[in-house]
Amino acid sequence: MDNFDLNGREFVELCNLLKLVGWCHSGGTAKLVIAEGTVSVDGQVELRKRCKIRSGQVVTYAGQQILID
Repeated sequence: MDNFDLNGREFVELCNLLKLVGWCHSGGTAKLVIAEGTVSVDGQVELRKRCKIRSGQVVTYAGQQILID
């Protein structure tokens, strides 16, 4: 499992996170895969594109996981 550092921010929006970690090449692609129900947060499918992801949460997509620091 990889880690993602919030660098002092309170949260990162889910669609932006997918771009920042390189799982999606654009925001449009990120929004599409979220809408398709292929992204989960803490083991639950997340359909909100702008869901606020905070420290301690785990995001999973396409067999990859990332822990938010």
